Amino acid sequence: MYHDTSSDEPGTPGFRSLDRLACLRMLHGRVVGRVVYTDRALPSAQPVNYVLDGDEVLFRTASTGKIAAATCGAVVAFQVDDIDPVTRTGWSVLGVGEAYEVVDPRRLAEVAALGLDSWAPLAADHVVCIPLQVLTGRELVRTPAASV
Repeated sequence: MYHDTSSDEPGTPGFRSLDRLACLRMLHGRVVGRVVYTDRALPSAQPVNYVLDGDEVLFRTASTGKIAAATCGAVVAFQVDDIDPVTRTGWSVLGVGEAYEVVDPRRLAEVAALGLDSWAPLAADHVVCIPLQVLTGRELVRTPAASV
């Protein structure tokens, strides 16, 4: 499940790679992530609230919005993290997939049943799906300090 790249020195930080199942668990426990896409040949990131359905990320956006135009049919990234600045621990997950607009009425009904709504004040009539074809993650950990 984990690939440990942390130091053997007590109290030192290090990274552990997360396997796909651990990454999905991390994604399942959050509600806001960042969609990373290309906008006029430049990288751009937009926070969105989302739901995870299996290994697919779903979010709503306005059909006239920049993110809707830039994501559908494009390979995009989806990133979520949880970092504690006090303990200097946390994790980050990055998924990559070809985004598409959900248009099938049956699938839209399934998405609605998941409770997906948009937090944005605009009409979010566009449902985007990102199948997580590549999913990687890592956890920042601290080795236990030696007991006295």
